[in-house]
Amino acid sequence: MSIFALQSIVGGFLDEDLQHFNKKFDDWCIQFENYEDAMKVMQTLENQENIDIVEITPLSYPKYFFPALQGTIYVTRQIEDKIICVVEPIMGSSFRIAICDLKTSNVRLTKTHYKTIPSVEGAFASFSE
Repeated sequence: MSIFALQSIVGGFLDEDLQHFNKKFDDWCIQFENYEDAMKVMQTLENQENIDIVEITPLSYPKYFFPALQGTIYVTRQIEDKIICVVEPIMGSSFRIAICDLKTSNVRLTKTHYKTIPSVEGAFASFSE
């Protein structure tokens, strides 16, 4: 499961008006089901040398595929049909581990709260359900 988008080399994803770049990838950004379609549109744009075609997957951009996932995401990894993320739900809050199900798009946070990056890194590295 992946989609393709046009991204400026300085950051941001091309908006549906084909004029502006959004900082975050969202529903307003133009997206393609395959690389070839993205290439066709890119070839119609000025300054093509400043635009890249990028593949967006649940592992690389989990917020787009899991709208219920809130907060700042620090790292992700895939275990079978789940995307596991380290999340800071609200700035300054404790870190949590989020489990995102690729089949159902459900998101749940583990009950454990982690105060520091080293403590959540250890839990994330050895995480299993």
